[in-house]
Amino acid sequence: MGRGRVELKRIENKINRQVTFAKRRNGLLKKAYELSVLCDAEVALIIFSNRGKLYEFCSGQSITKTLERYEKSSYGGPDTAVQNKENELVQSSRNEYLKLKARVDNLQRTQRNLLGEDLGSLGIKELEQLEKQLDSSLRHIRSSRTQHMLDQLTDLQRREQMLCEANKCLRRKGICEINEVSYVIVLQIKAGGDQQPGAWPSVGARCQLTRLRAALPPTAGTITCWQWIILSSPGSCSRANPADRVRS
Repeated sequence: MGRGRVELKRIENKINRQVTFAKRRNGLLKKAYELSVLCDAEVALIIFSNRGKLYEFCSGQSITKTLERYEKSSYGGPDTAVQNKENELVQSSRNEYLKLKARVDNLQRTQRNLLGEDLGSLGIKELEQLEKQLDSSLRHIRSSRTQHMLDQLTDLQRREQMLCEANKCLRRKGICEINEVSYVIVLQIKAGGDQQPGAWPSVGARCQLTRLRAALPPTAGTITCWQWIILSSPGSCSRANPADRVRS
């Protein structure tokens, strides 16, 4: 009858634990050596006991080189695909930086040339091209200035028209207010010598009287006519009805 499966667990007996460690360590080192010889494989084995003692085996030149190879491989180090992608990204960023730097240098050189600096290194064609650029810039500046002046003139004309309209409105409003305040209260026509020309009609104390001499038509004969007009402030006298005027 075969042996049953032994449960793997920590050996509590210290002596038995040390004996088992020594036997299995030697067996593990032997298996590593056999694997390297039979399969032509590079094998490295590192063992630390519970007391910190080191046991190692390496089929290559040294365990240090094997560890370096391990770190560079896809197992121990970073993923090769990820590393390559990062390298490509760094290289792309560097190329973009170099392009932008060259463009900035070119723009700075062009700016100095437009200001009349560093012209000694330019040839005939480059100077002619620079002259054309300056002429085009001047035309554009003049056009922009002219358009700006025209816009200002249009704005001033619009403001002038608005002020004129506002002035007309104020005049019409003032005339309407005067017509509402000033009105004729009494119109008296006197004939002959019944009443003295200097006699004034009786009105309220707050009425201001103004006497105007009115010319009569030729059919009036020798009738002397005086037109009395009273200009009153609002509320002092009522507006005269035109139907109350005396017919000559």
